[in-house]
Amino acid sequence: MEFERKRHNHSYMNIAPLVDVVFLLLLFFMLTSHLIQEPAVKIKLPESETAMEEGNAVKTITITKGGEIFFMERRVDLAELRNALKEVSGLKETIRIRADREASVGILIRVVDAIRLSGVSSFSIVTEKA
Repeated sequence: MEFERKRHNHSYMNIAPLVDVVFLLLLFFMLTSHLIQEPAVKIKLPESETAMEEGNAVKTITITKGGEIFFMERRVDLAELRNALKEVSGLKETIRIRADREASVGILIRVVDAIRLSGVSSFSIVTEKA
């Protein structure tokens, strides 16, 4: 007597194309996303109707509500700021000033004077769009 053998259907799904698509999507989003570096010092920028997008500035001066001055995320006073700016004044780079909207205008003017006296030729004050 002849018995019928059980046929084993080995059905499986080939996931190689799926993995390829997932890696391509991952690569696409990694290359097209803009990595935004948030500053460590939190301030509220003043509003302006003509504000432009802030780029990734390498050299940033931040003035807090309490009058503290930070140069590249490091707390400095005005004399230290002038010395630090003299070190980078040879660079053809724009210095960005991020001042809190409630910071004293007098401190902002002293920072601008320190920038000019250090020999930096180009600076801008960062605002946010109203």
